[in-house]
Formats: sequence, structure tokens, C-alpha cells
Amino acid sequence: MAKRLLSGSEILLECLVEQGVQYIWGYPGGAILPTYDALPKYRDRIHHILVRHEQSAAHMADGYARATGKVGVCMATSGPGATNLVTGIATAMMDSSPIVCITGQVPRPVIGTDAFQETDVTGITLPITKHNYLVMDIHDLADAIREAFYIAASGRPGPVLVDIPKDIQNQKIEWEYPTTPLKLPGYRPPKMATQEQVTEALKLINEAKKPLILAGHGLMMSGSTNEARELAEIAQIPVALTLLGKGAMPEDHPLVIGMMGMHGAAASNYAIQDADLLIALGMRFDDRVTGNLKTYSPNSKKIHIDIDPSEINKNVKVEVGIAGDLKAVLTQLLPGVEQNSHAEWMGKIRDWMEDSDERDIIHRDTGNILLGAQVINDIWKHTGGEAITTTDVGQHQMLEAQYYPHKRPLTMISSGGLGTMGFGLPAAIGAKFGKPDEEVWAIVGDGGFQMTMPELATAVQEGIHVTIAIINNGFLGMVRQWQELFHDKNYSETPMFSPDFVKIAEAYGIPAMRITNRSQIEGAVAFSRSYKDSRVPVLLEFVVEKEEMVYPMVPAGANLHDMVRRPKVSEE
Repeated sequence: MAKRLLSGSEILLECLVEQGVQYIWGYPGGAILPTYDALPKYRDRIHHILVRHEQSAAHMADGYARATGKVGVCMATSGPGATNLVTGIATAMMDSSPIVCITGQVPRPVIGTDAFQETDVTGITLPITKHNYLVMDIHDLADAIREAFYIAASGRPGPVLVDIPKDIQNQKIEWEYPTTPLKLPGYRPPKMATQEQVTEALKLINEAKKPLILAGHGLMMSGSTNEARELAEIAQIPVALTLLGKGAMPEDHPLVIGMMGMHGAAASNYAIQDADLLIALGMRFDDRVTGNLKTYSPNSKKIHIDIDPSEINKNVKVEVGIAGDLKAVLTQLLPGVEQNSHAEWMGKIRDWMEDSDERDIIHRDTGNILLGAQVINDIWKHTGGEAITTTDVGQHQMLEAQYYPHKRPLTMISSGGLGTMGFGLPAAIGAKFGKPDEEVWAIVGDGGFQMTMPELATAVQEGIHVTIAIINNGFLGMVRQWQELFHDKNYSETPMFSPDFVKIAEAYGIPAMRITNRSQIEGAVAFSRSYKDSRVPVLLEFVVEKEEMVYPMVPAGANLHDMVRRPKVSEE
């Protein structure tokens, strides 16, 4: 390819095209304006989506990345535009989501002078990015972009930020796309297990009487769901899922025993505490999973396989810790895994699964009272469990995790580590861009939805058909639940006024419906689906019981087996 006279902005966009970028979610401003000025030349290759707030740009890139496994891209100007990305960047970092964030910066001569809209965004985001760059020489720009995409997607994925001064965007040089291989000294993501590690792990797996697989998000990101399923089926090992591990194995598989942790299935938590071997695959032993570390699975040996060496022995000490690519390591292990049945162990777990009152709630006749659990379960039933769902954070998120079983990987998209309210709607928009033929539902709370509600305009402008299901209980529901259980029902600042969401939707030209009775849910799903070919979003407001509780619940810092269970009907 012959050299051409290109500006920094054009070099940036050429590099994005070369990286296969189809979409950029962003918002223009002064310091990024040269790039937006060049963008129309690339409209046949890159589609820019104008968001209504930069935080949502990061969430949309994140939702796209999680749904597709590709790198999502967002863009903002300097100062407040860049700082508005921070929550979305931190969300992606905590959940290991590969996104690249492009920000404009004030011209180099005024960096450090407190110029208008100047902010040290690389300094601000250093703790919440996998890596970041401030490009101070136009000749370094292409390599910075190439490296950003490689780093974001390789090893343990995560966000990378590239900050580009305005004068570099305007500067022109003779340029051609570099063909030299990337050189990143010191950056070598681990791949394989040693033979000694394989031998030790196989000995524990083959000798265990009560083994349990803990399936995390990393199973899906590494593309190793088939290998994990083969491991489980050969040795008949039950599988518990993390929140972000939902879908790593079909939740109707006979070996899958449910989600673990603070609001996990009682059987999963009891099994963890009684197991003699935990096999942790692509998960990080988050505090919401473990409860009290001092009493966590006290009688088990532990195998932990994760791409990130820093996670091994960080929270939970293990007998065999393997830092490596999960697919590669499982491929090493599988030939040595012996067939087994673990019939006694599985029978004990099934007894725990049957002795549970938590799911009874979806079968109860609650008359004119609509419960969030019933809404989620009925949405699952009427979508056949095939939809991609995104959530905000709170009671509705946990209800989705409990009452919407997922059959396929990468179909449950939620903010797990950071717990970001407002994530659901923009993440759904990003996911729909990545999977345009899939049915996508944003299951949100009335509180979180209002944090990014203006993105309704983005969905309308882009002709995106997503269904927004608002679980409206008139409270910040999960905070209220904690106040009820641990603060003597002192509902300080959790009752919430909300607008008429149906009228809000109508103001955006969005078809909308309010549901107050369970008998209306099937019709509401059909109502939304009737607009699929119209390329418009649909809003469904479910008015639910204000003081509904999510059970079971492990109080923060409590023993994992000391769950607060749902009262029996006779006790309510």
C-alpha cells in the first residue's frame, strides 16, 4: 500500500477499519472534533451511534462486546466527555469486557495549563483500565490503536483507553498502515498448564467423592463451554454458576444446580459448603460468591483455573492453581478424566433442590398483586428462554438470575462486579447492534432506568427494536430490602417518585403498555413482538408489589450456608 498524506484523525479511523470496527458509540465535542470532521468519509465502513450521555456510550460498547465477544468502541471529547466514560470503563474492567475508548485531549502546547476542558483522563482511568495511552507523537498513533485492540481482547479482556490531543488529530503526515508485528515486551498472557499441574488436578478430580464445578464468566469468554460440559458429563460433576456464568451450561441441564452466592440457589450454596473438591473455572471468588471466607467450603480441596495469575490464591487459597487459557487447560485435562457417577452426591444435592420454597412464589395465586418474580418467570416462559437479557442492578437483577434460566452462552448481560445502575438499557442497545436477529430485553428497575432513560432517543433514532421491561416497585428495591432486614424498616431515601413511564415512552414515539395483573403478561410479550419489524423499541411497565423480597439471601459477610430463606406460606 502506497503512502498517503493523512491527518491524525484519518489515521485513527483507518486503524479502526483495519481492526474490523463496525460501530462507534460516541458524543462529539471540541477536542475530538477533528475526528468527527473526518468521520463522514468512513460512513460506508463505520457506523457512528450518537448517544445521549457518554456513560451510555461505554455501556453500549460493553453490551456489544459481551454479546459478540468482539471489541466494542466508544468515543468522547476531553474533560467532562472523558470523565463521563469513567463509570462505564470501571464496569467493563470489573467484568473483564473488551472495549477501546477513544478520547480527545486539549492540544499538546496547553496540556498541564488547566486549559478549557482539560482533564488528565489517563491518570484518572489508570486504576480502571487494563492499559491506557496518551499519544504525544503522531508517529505513535497507529501502534497505540493496534496495541489497544490486542490488549483489550487478549488474556483477561478489559478496557483500554487512548487519549489523543487535538493538534495530533489535525496534524498530517505521509502514512501507510504498519505491517510490522506488534512488540509488547513483558505482555505474555499465560496459555498452558504444566504437566505437574495437570497430574495434580487429575488426581484430585478422579479421587473426589463430592466434587463441584464452579462455572464463571471466563468459561464463555474463553470459548470453552463445550470442554467444561464434557468434563462435567464424563465424571458426572454437578455445576454451580456465578451470576455472569449463567448460560455457560444450559440451565436445564441435569447437572446444573443453579446460581451460587448471596442470592443464589440454596442447593448450590449447601453443595459448596459440603463439597470435598471445588473446580473453579474462569471465576474470581468474589465476596458475593463466597460469603465469610473463614468458613467458605471448609472441607474441600480446590482447583482454580483462570487466565489472570493475580486471581490465583488472591481470595481463596487453593491446592492447584493454574494460570492459563481455560480452553487450552481443559483440553489438557480431559483425556485423563475418569468416568464416574457420583450418584450419592447427586442424590443429596437433588434433595436440597427439592427442599426449597423459593420457587413456590411463581406458582402462588397472589390475586391482584403482581410480583417481580412472576413477571420474570413469565417473560422467560413466553420468550422460550431464548432472549438476550440485560439488567440494571438490584432486586430485578437477582430475580432475573433466579427466574430466567438461560440455555445459551452470552445471553445474560449484567453489571456484576461494579453493580452499575443504568447499565441495562444502553447495554441492550449495544447487544442488539451486535446481534440484530436476536430478541433483546432490557429488564430494569424504576430507579436504574431513570439514570439512562434518555437513551430511548438513541434507540428510536437508530431504529433499534429492544423491549424495555421496567419492574416498577416505587422503591430502590434492593436497598429497601436491606433496610427492612437490617435497619428496622427505616426506609431512608428509598421510596421513589417516578414519572408516568408510558407517557414518557409516548413522548419519544415508543409503543408502551402498563401491566398490573399477571394475566396481562403473555399479551404484553406479544404486543412487543408485534413491533419487531417496525424497528422501534417497546416499553412495558410492570407495576409490582412494593415490598417484595428476594430470597434466599446471605447477609454480607455471613457464612454461605446461613441463608435467610423465604418464609413458608403458613408463616407469612
